[in-house]
Amino acid sequence: MINDDNIDIEEYTLIFKALAHPTRLTIAYNLMFKSECNVNRMSECLGISQPTVSQHLLILKNAKVLTSHRNGNQICYKVENPKVIKILKQLSE
Repeated sequence: MINDDNIDIEEYTLIFKALAHPTRLTIAYNLMFKSECNVNRMSECLGISQPTVSQHLLILKNAKVLTSHRNGNQICYKVENPKVIKILKQLSE
């Protein structure tokens, strides 16, 4: 049994729920290797519509998987959460 004094179960639950969708996992995994990326570029790379990518990004951002910042008229996303980075690195091994 996990001692919840050492781990935030709710935080990990949100992270895993957000990463459970193949597209969201793909977005997060690929962003781990990039400094940042905008919605239009992700849409091109994934071959899905910009509104669909935006919906996935909102879920990832709400789960604190991604952070974002404005760069001119674009919003750029990146993975900064150390817990998420650790999870994603484990997947790549």
